[in-house]
Amino acid sequence: MNDLANRAADIMTRVRSHKPLVHQITNLVVMNETANITLCAGALPVMAHARQEVDEMAGAAHALVLNLGTLWAEQVDSMLLAGRRANLRGIPIVLDPVGAGATRFRTESALRLLEQLSVSIVRGNLAEVATLAGDQASISGVESVGAAGDRAEVAAACARKFGCVAAITGGTDMVSDGTRVARVSNGHELMSRVTGTGCMSTAVTAAYAAVEGDWLLAAASALSAFGLAGEIAAQGSPGPGTFHVRLYDALAQLTPEALRAGARIEVAA
Repeated sequence: MNDLANRAADIMTRVRSHKPLVHQITNLVVMNETANITLCAGALPVMAHARQEVDEMAGAAHALVLNLGTLWAEQVDSMLLAGRRANLRGIPIVLDPVGAGATRFRTESALRLLEQLSVSIVRGNLAEVATLAGDQASISGVESVGAAGDRAEVAAACARKFGCVAAITGGTDMVSDGTRVARVSNGHELMSRVTGTGCMSTAVTAAYAAVEGDWLLAAASALSAFGLAGEIAAQGSPGPGTFHVRLYDALAQLTPEALRAGARIEVAA
C-alpha cells in the first residue's frame, strides 16, 4: 500500500458520493457496455449525439467523453460543439481516438479535436497514441500492432504535444502529463478478449476526472480500479463470456478498501 493507493481510494469514494454525469458521444458498437460500466463505477451515463442537443447536454454534465469508434463526419461536428461547451464550463474532456492511424479520416478527426479543443486526457492503445504523437505505429482495424517508441516515452510525447495527459492501456498501463509518468500494473489478459474494454476504461477515466483535477492521478486511479476489477472477474472465469459479465459485478462491488489494498500504481518524476 502507498499514498497513491490511498488517493485512488479517495477518488473512488468521491465518484460514488457525487455520482457525476458523464456525457458520452461514443462508439455505437459498445455504447451499452460503456453506459453500464459508468454506472458500475458509481457515475451516471448519458449518450447524446445529435447536434441539436449536445451543447445543452454538455452544459449539464460533469465530464465529456469523445470516442471515435464508429465515426462519421456529422459526429465530429457534434463533438466540437459539445467540446466547446465543456471547455467554457471547465469540465474535463476525455478523448478516445479509436483507430487513429488506421484511416486518414480517423487520424485527421482526432487531430482536429485536439487542435480545436482543450482535451484533458487522451486514452488509447499504443498505436493510436503514437500516431497522434507523430511516431511510427502499426494498427490493424482498431487494434494496436505496435509502435517504434517506448510506451512511457510515447505517452509523454503525446502529452507534451497537446498539453494534456496521455494514457496508453494494454499490459502495463502508462499515463503521463509530459513530466510525470505513472505505471499501472493492474489488469488481466482476459480484458483483451472482450470487445470494448478499452472504451470502458475511457468511460471510467472520465468519471474519475469529473471529481479529481489532477488528470494524471485521475486516469491512473481509474485504470487501476478497472484493472483490479478485471483481476477479480477473471478468478474462476472459464472464458471471456463469463468474464465479461463478472467484470460489471467486480467493479460495482469493488470497495475503496479493496482498491487501497490492490492498487498497483507507481509514479516516476
